[in-house]
Amino acid sequence: RITTLLINAGLFCTLACGHCLVVASPMRTGDDENLSAETAERLLDWLARAPTSETVDLTGGSPEMNPSFRRLVEESHRLGKRVMDRCNPTLLVHRDATGADAYGWAPEFLAEHEVHVVASLPCYLEENVRKQRGVIAYAASLEGLRRLNAVGYGDDPRRRLTLVYNPTGATLPPPQETLEADYRRELLERFDLRFTELWTITNMPIARWRDDLLRQGQLEEYERLLRQSYNPAAVERVMCRNQIHVDSQGRVSDCDFNYALGLSTPVAGDLRLWDLSPAALAGR
Repeated sequence: RITTLLINAGLFCTLACGHCLVVASPMRTGDDENLSAETAERLLDWLARAPTSETVDLTGGSPEMNPSFRRLVEESHRLGKRVMDRCNPTLLVHRDATGADAYGWAPEFLAEHEVHVVASLPCYLEENVRKQRGVIAYAASLEGLRRLNAVGYGDDPRRRLTLVYNPTGATLPPPQETLEADYRRELLERFDLRFTELWTITNMPIARWRDDLLRQGQLEEYERLLRQSYNPAAVERVMCRNQIHVDSQGRVSDCDFNYALGLSTPVAGDLRLWDLSPAALAGR
């Protein structure tokens, strides 16, 4: 059964990270790449008719940059859904062209609605973050996490803060439990920052990351590493078993990786999410 609806609110983002599978950036502002208010309402209507869908997972780009973000969170919360926000923490300190604190509202809003914040922090060391996310990303990420801590994230069990690590090179992530202990120690000792848990992810060789690997002559070696490291036991927890992905135009994919590759779920074809029943998607 489909327990999670993963909504890509659009490709607009304050960053253009080297590993981004959807090639998000500050330049991706087109209506054909970002969720409209009308489409947001259609997605919410589908959620109201999908009782098994317990979680709404909002991603992008930076989903908070979409004008319908707060509407999606508020109505999903009203429907009794758990809400997750795939947050780029630099956004929380982003200033607009006038110098105003453009998203200063976000930490308190997320806390009020008990949104599970999943914040990307590719390393606790500045050099690695700069390499993947740019010169200002490290300091801005830390300040964004401070703002989340200030409203209870990392301490209050109702305000879950998950950090996400992904490798900066053509390697696999280290064991999650070991790295979480390192993150917890280093962030607390250096910056007095707290979080709930750490997730490690493996970079898929697609989009910008594939281009980087090709330039460095490492694509074949990295793909070999992935094949050699295949773990059949992981199939039980593959995301597409209980999750469906919908993009900003309502098109349906099995997961965000397939979305990035332009692969719709076979059962959908050219249909949009609101044309499909939860039962049809669960049976795919």
